[in-house]
Order: sequence, then C-alpha cells, then structure tokens
Amino acid sequence: MPKLTVIIPTFNEEAYLEDALFSVAFADEIIVIDSFSTDATPEIAKKFATKFLQRKFDNFSNQKNFALKEATGDWVLFVDADERVTHSLEAEIKATIQNPKHKGYKINFPHFYMNRFLYHHSDDVLRLVKRESASFSGLVHEKLNCDRSVGKLKNKMLHFTYKSLDSYISKKESYAWFQAEQEFKKGKKTTWFHLFFKPAYRFFRSFILKGGFRDGVPGLTVAAVNAYGVFERYVKLMLLNKGIEKK
Repeated sequence: MPKLTVIIPTFNEEAYLEDALFSVAFADEIIVIDSFSTDATPEIAKKFATKFLQRKFDNFSNQKNFALKEATGDWVLFVDADERVTHSLEAEIKATIQNPKHKGYKINFPHFYMNRFLYHHSDDVLRLVKRESASFSGLVHEKLNCDRSVGKLKNKMLHFTYKSLDSYISKKESYAWFQAEQEFKKGKKTTWFHLFFKPAYRFFRSFILKGGFRDGVPGLTVAAVNAYGVFERYVKLMLLNKGIEKK
C-alpha cells in the first residue's frame, strides 16, 4: 500500500496546530517544519509529529522544499496549521493514492470568516502529489509544481485562515512585502494601472465574478481586504524603487 507523508509548516501556531495534527493522524508520516516558533508550537509538534524540523525562514518555497527532502512517503499532502482534513476527505485521499489516475490532485478550500464558511470565496489548490514529481517555487503564495497530470478531489479542506480582521490585514501586509520584493527583483515599476485598476479588478473578481456577494458582509470584507492587499503590494514596490526598504 502506498505511504502518505503530511508536511505542515509552522510559526507560532499553538492555537491551531494540535487540531491540524489530529486531522492528519491517519498519515504514515507527519513532518512539521518550524521557523523557530517562540510559543508552544515546538512542544505540541514533538508530541504528535513523526519528524520535527526547524529552519530559519527565508521564504515559503524553501521551507517546504527542505521538508520535502526529508519525506519518505510515496505521496505527500501539504497542510497548513489552520487547515483541517475532514473524515470524508481522508477517505478520498486514501482511496485515491491506492488507485491514482494522476500524479497530483487539487483540493478546494472554502475559507472560514466571521463564524461561517465562505463557499463562494474558495480556491482549488494543488496539495496532494506524488513525491518524486513535486517541488515548490515562488517566495509568497508559493506554487507547488507537478511535472505530470493533475486531477481534483471532490471533498473539501476546511481553512480557518482569517483569525480576526486585524490578523487578516497584517497577513496581507506581510505578503505584500514579499510580492513587492519579487517584482522589484524582476525590475518592475509601479504604474497608475497597478494602483487603481488591479485593486479594483481584484475586488470585482472576488465579490462579483466568484460570487462573494452571496456570502454577505463576510464576502464583502474579504473582497475589500484582498483589493487592499493588491494596492499595498504596488505601493511597497514603489517604495523599493525609491530606495525605501522594509524595516
């Protein structure tokens, strides 16, 4: 029977990690790759994980690629500390890796915010892959690359990503710096198009095209903060081009 490795990256996730670990207890191997947390994350991880690794954080891709080299399973499932594998998804994963039609599988993630799941603000993300086919690229919103065919699982992964409005905005601020640095290294410049049209389109895509308006006020909030995140990315790119770096 094919073996499954679960990889969970962490940094100060004591409030979420234990539930994530319980939800993937069916895996043959669980690897936690930690960025030197200062809370109880290491203690929780060491109690339940097969391997606990620590590495100084530089970017998301390098963290996960480092853990990937330590994996021994035939298949690898990537899970964040604020995500949960449901029993139905667990059963589907087990069945899929026993008789796979593809080398990778996307999973749908409805986001949880304001005490409800936003089913119209969800993403299909590649998370389950054959180990030898997998690698990550990109500094933030890292991309899992699979060099073979990719399918999609039917069951969803629960995602408790938005802990509060403040933490949501702070997360967007942090991501904006990473994304701006990527664009800066490519020699990109901020234009009026980036500052006005791209944030407006992000709001329109999230709230109208993806049906976020059906999620009510939470859907409106997510669309607005996502648009703000795009705006911040290009403001920060403008600052980098003026020689003003992140402190």
